[in-house]
Amino acid sequence: MPGITTLVSVKMPRVRCDWCHREIAAGMVAGQPGKGRLWRHDPPERRSLYGDSLVSCPGSLSIVTLPVPGEQLELAPVDAAADPEGAEALALF
Repeated sequence: MPGITTLVSVKMPRVRCDWCHREIAAGMVAGQPGKGRLWRHDPPERRSLYGDSLVSCPGSLSIVTLPVPGEQLELAPVDAAADPEGAEALALF
């Protein structure tokens, strides 16, 4: 239908800021697969140090490595003595 805008919500990965150690959303960086830029955020003690002034955390906008989505989990090896039925009995869902 003309004139209707669809809004899509995208959940961004969260990465720990090296400076303030909080989990901050990170957006992808063009041309750098696996890298992201932290969103601008305030330092935790901003109000007590700067009052109502807008001051960004020094870690804002830094380039970080994004967590790998869909990374394959590794299965622990099966001990034949502890599991007499072997790996064949492993339930797959």
